[in-house]
Amino acid sequence: MIPVILSGGSGSRLWPLSRKQYPKQFLALTGEHTLFQQTLERLVFEGMEPPVVVSNQEHRFIVQEQLEALSLKTQSILLEPFGRNTAPAVAIAAMKLMAEGRDELLLILPADHVIEDQRAFQRALALATNAAEKGEMVLFGVPADRPETGYGYIKSGDERGLPDGVIRVERFVEKPDEARAQQFVEEGGYFWNSGMFLFRASRFLEELKKHDADIYDTCLLALERSQHDGDLINIDAATFECCPDNSIDYAVMEKTRRACVVPLAAGWNDVGSWSSIWEVHDKDVNGNVTMGDVVVHDSHNCLVHGNGKLVSVVGLEDIVVVETKDAMMIAHKDHVQDVKKVVNQLDAAGRSETQNHCQVYRPWGSYDSVDMGGRFQVKHITVKPGARLSLQMHHHRAEHWIVVSGTAQVTCDDNTFLLTENQSTYIPIASVHRLANPGKIPLEIIEVQSGSYLGEDDIERLEDVYGRTTENVEVQAVVR
Repeated sequence: MIPVILSGGSGSRLWPLSRKQYPKQFLALTGEHTLFQQTLERLVFEGMEPPVVVSNQEHRFIVQEQLEALSLKTQSILLEPFGRNTAPAVAIAAMKLMAEGRDELLLILPADHVIEDQRAFQRALALATNAAEKGEMVLFGVPADRPETGYGYIKSGDERGLPDGVIRVERFVEKPDEARAQQFVEEGGYFWNSGMFLFRASRFLEELKKHDADIYDTCLLALERSQHDGDLINIDAATFECCPDNSIDYAVMEKTRRACVVPLAAGWNDVGSWSSIWEVHDKDVNGNVTMGDVVVHDSHNCLVHGNGKLVSVVGLEDIVVVETKDAMMIAHKDHVQDVKKVVNQLDAAGRSETQNHCQVYRPWGSYDSVDMGGRFQVKHITVKPGARLSLQMHHHRAEHWIVVSGTAQVTCDDNTFLLTENQSTYIPIASVHRLANPGKIPLEIIEVQSGSYLGEDDIERLEDVYGRTTENVEVQAVVR
């Protein structure tokens, strides 16, 4: 059995903590490790092969870093130039394995879910395996024990002719309104669609070719034209752009006659909203969940997330407060699904707060935007031991670098020299330069930019050790 981990998506309903460049699956929202890492750890047991990870190209370095932190290997990492939903993602993963002569069972898992009961998960997986080995297309369904309007539903049907514990899917139901969701719970026999599946690679491709040949043909061509770099596969953008955007549910599961469901009662939560975060955390005597430097007085059933500043809440009930360095979001728990609408408004206005945090993580380290004015910007840059930035130049800004700790190796035009703590240097406009850390501890510097234009697209990359392309100047600037 090979897990296929789907780690795309922007997690906009968990803004402002989740951003497009650092979405929720890469955040430690429910424990020490991130949701992506928790998904990987859940799969470390006998009989489970290393996973195939499907991710957006923009998240390549985050995926690699979080895998390395757990010392875990993968079959491959498929990098999508942009999202096309779950059906194309799984299709390319299955096609790659089939091209290698491998036709294992594929366990499809989103990277951003919580499962509290590992044993119950493995018991459900054992039942699903019996069905998938007989050619069934298995979906894991969470018993609908309360009216939820944020999930799709599955109506269970006949159990005849299926292995024990497996039920034929009678029909799929779109996300209902409150009254209809209540009706489903009262009737019984309904499950929430978890988005988790199990089937053999060849069976999925057979059903996909039958029911959505456009996705099948486009994905096959996109894989053939993709570039391979070790375990990294960069999916061909020009071909993939032509691929229909569709989910496994719509493309295959709602059309096949072999769809069945295995009940999953394992403390599943898709962590799809701030109310979900409140549900999975321990609460105080008044039902409050607090994270960070938070003081709560005379308040009940609130979630308060601080990220640096002291956050105080007085006399509130059922309220969510999330603070980051550059944004604050306050919502009633009954309306947290609408956070996505706020993100859409900000995107329409061209606001950067939906894209990145003030602290931006890169393959060489990170930088934190400290201050900005009309003709200046200040950043706190951290470079990991042995890492270095690209060799680059700017056409509209100069930079001043001050070493706070560690040792910096600086290249400026024809000169290369070392700087240590409390030393500084000046990088003139249009100078070819590079910053590197030759030491064994993190290098921290303060960078002061000054000039007529300070946009991140004012960069020309000349050389890069991380294999990042130079075709798109704007993308170069974002990843530096």
